Amino acid sequence: MNIIDELEWRDAINQQTDADGLRELTNQKSISVYCGVDPTGDSMHIGHLIPFMVLKRFQLAGHRPVILIGGATGTIGDPSGRQAERSLQTLEQVQENVDALTAQMKKLFVTEGDNQIRLVNNYDWTHKINVIEFLRDYGKNFSINSMLAKDVVASRLESGISFTEFSYQILQSLDYLHLYKHEDVQLQVGGSDQWGNITSGLDLIRKKEGHDSKAFGLTIPLMLKSDGTKFGKTAGGAIWLDPNKTTPFEFYQFWANTDDRDVVKYLKYFTFLSKEEIDALAEKVQTEPHKREAQKTLAEEMTRFVHGEEMLEQAKRITAALFTGDIKSLTADEIEQGFKEMPTFEATKEAKNIVDWLVDLGIEPSKRQAREDINNGAISMNGERISDLGLEVTADLAIGGRFIIIRKGKKNYSLVKIS
Repeated sequence: MNIIDELEWRDAINQQTDADGLRELTNQKSISVYCGVDPTGDSMHIGHLIPFMVLKRFQLAGHRPVILIGGATGTIGDPSGRQAERSLQTLEQVQENVDALTAQMKKLFVTEGDNQIRLVNNYDWTHKINVIEFLRDYGKNFSINSMLAKDVVASRLESGISFTEFSYQILQSLDYLHLYKHEDVQLQVGGSDQWGNITSGLDLIRKKEGHDSKAFGLTIPLMLKSDGTKFGKTAGGAIWLDPNKTTPFEFYQFWANTDDRDVVKYLKYFTFLSKEEIDALAEKVQTEPHKREAQKTLAEEMTRFVHGEEMLEQAKRITAALFTGDIKSLTADEIEQGFKEMPTFEATKEAKNIVDWLVDLGIEPSKRQAREDINNGAISMNGERISDLGLEVTADLAIGGRFIIIRKGKKNYSLVKIS
């Protein structure tokens, strides 16, 4: 299957500058394809993954991915999708972010072989250009009228846009020209909000390299959830690829909790399963929705892709333990992940009667209530029901010497840190 045909059945194409020309080119040979990300933070979130999943598909189809991390454009700030000016970062902070994103990209893409990933930083060629060269050699090729007509600029004219952000599309166009000339890149991939920047780059290539230059642009559809809200956002914020910001267990749970109305779309877009496999899962969404097989598969595929097999198995162990109540099967690190968002209390290593301990921590409102709940079998510690009112809680009971998990009733968990 031609890569364009695959992208079409996966509903991964929004706009193309020349659909027939790109299909013909990718039938003829392997091409270099580029996608960029600005280092505005020290981690990508799953929203950033949207265009890079397309780049990954090009790589798997035998094409050569070039990933641009914008050490130069990151100091300026892309105005796309924003109603106000970005706060500028120091060059030192931008470089730290570049290093972090580079490490993440190397985990996601093949780094060996003929079609291995090529990582570039636009600071390397942009910082050599002085302001006179920028205005004469590049600015001269851009019409203010056409720049004002681009959606990203037009949407900001009322609220205001600085010359710094206004010039962003020139810098991105310069990137495409450089990669076309020096890396043989013939296709830029980006989100739907990048259409104006991509077409500006193609215009610059044709003005500088000739109107018969074979360069193309492709954008990805805007990803919205079925309820109309933005994909990748939760009540707790963005879902990050950095395991220190979003644990592998939280990452797994995000995908496992996908709405039935969205899961097939996400399977097409974010996994590398075949059409037959996805069609079979889509059928189960209709006939056996309670089993949530599509969601489990999506969660497994994405967690494996981003965090690896070991972290996937850990996330599944935590999920199973929370479902069965088998808390003692978990390590202290797994408990820290699985109970991160649950009510947390701190206790000393001093031995104390279970009734007093629960009341002193605030898990129980009174000794009377604590005794009543223990007698009724409503209190469990580390997955085991407590029935002895005389139990002494000691540090030896803590899993890994660090945590005790109290469950009150069927679903009310509390994490107690022992220090």
